Amino acid sequence: MFSLQEKYIINHLKILYNIFIKLYPLVAKLISHKNAKAKLWIEGRKNIFTEIQQALKENKQNIVWMHCSSLGEFEQGRPVLEKLKLLYPNYTFLLTFFSPSGYEAQKKYPHADWIFYMPMDSAHNAKKFLDIINPVLVLFVKYEYWYYYLTELNKRKIPLLLISGIIRKEQPFFKWYGGLYRKMLQCFTHIFVQDKNCVELLQQIGYTKNISIGGDTRFDRVLEIADKFEPIELVEKFIGHNKVIVAGSTWTDDDEVMAHYANTHTEVKFIIAPHEIEKERLNECLMFYKNAILFSDLQNSLTDITTTKSALQNPNVLIIDNIGMLSRLYQYATICYVGGGFGDDGVHNVLEAAVFKKPVIFGPEFSKYREAVELNDAKGSCSVHSALELEKILNQLFEDEILYTTTATNAANYVVSKSGATATVIEYIYEKRLLTN
Repeated sequence: MFSLQEKYIINHLKILYNIFIKLYPLVAKLISHKNAKAKLWIEGRKNIFTEIQQALKENKQNIVWMHCSSLGEFEQGRPVLEKLKLLYPNYTFLLTFFSPSGYEAQKKYPHADWIFYMPMDSAHNAKKFLDIINPVLVLFVKYEYWYYYLTELNKRKIPLLLISGIIRKEQPFFKWYGGLYRKMLQCFTHIFVQDKNCVELLQQIGYTKNISIGGDTRFDRVLEIADKFEPIELVEKFIGHNKVIVAGSTWTDDDEVMAHYANTHTEVKFIIAPHEIEKERLNECLMFYKNAILFSDLQNSLTDITTTKSALQNPNVLIIDNIGMLSRLYQYATICYVGGGFGDDGVHNVLEAAVFKKPVIFGPEFSKYREAVELNDAKGSCSVHSALELEKILNQLFEDEILYTTTATNAANYVVSKSGATATVIEYIYEKRLLTN
């Protein structure tokens, strides 16, 4: 229950929230002529309700809806969706994304029956969307808090689970103005959080029921990727017998740190997968790395993959200009570098690299990411603050076989030790009879 003062604050925050959800599409539209992501965000939602109605008109029974913000959250939700589809073949599965980076990469994902952008949150949209799809179970991944969708699901008594939830003390739930967000928490049938700390934080604000430690389903996902590894022949030919550094999800700050080593150690092969692959960003990478080639250019220049030796001898840096290949590239690494750790948002997914039994390196900003902190504590990774530190650590790992093997083994063991989150969610759904065969 909320006090009168909290209700007063919630009502005012709802006004601000309503302003936000109206302004967001307007701003996206204003910048869409010069921002590719904004353009996709706008275009993907044109006539969205008509498209959904047309797609679902033949089958509106037994729909399970999973919503993910973007690609990273999808990778967390994916193991649960695929296991449910296998166990409950009489159900259909609707997958939605908020971000173009998730939708565009997975719009042809074969294990969902329908894939759409989620219509922007509003009282009208939430009611209309739920009227069309009428789901029997809803799964939100990690930290999706959309007020009108959540409250409308709650009104309709549709089971709603948050999986792989992450709760931090910096989030609005714990602020004096956090009543609106605490109200959203009440809408979930059950919240699976990643660790004990999340439970304790929620208990501090009175949430003691319908919460449990479910772990992080990404561990299950990366183990599955590693188990089903598919080789990339062109990459193998590029590498040859050289030592390899695979750098994934990199930003400009990461390139600034790595470029000196790549340009002065041409005997080492670098595979760079930038987080963004717009033309401007790719050109920036080509400027940083003096002996580089784009993956697509390498591909296009080859008429016969069996006669590529001369084409592959010159560049020591391969820049990946596509989405979806990164999780397989880490297998080829001698050492992995994960980007984002020199920016305010912090390091990207370290698990995709660690699962392949490789030492992992990243920048100094990683404290917000539990898996990066724990991987570091397990001595499966190293954090660097500068190009000089990076050079020192790379040389140590290349030269000290015991240090290399120990760090790599620690990385792989950490991932294995954290698996099993998918089974926890599936078991709950089975025990509560949220789905039936």
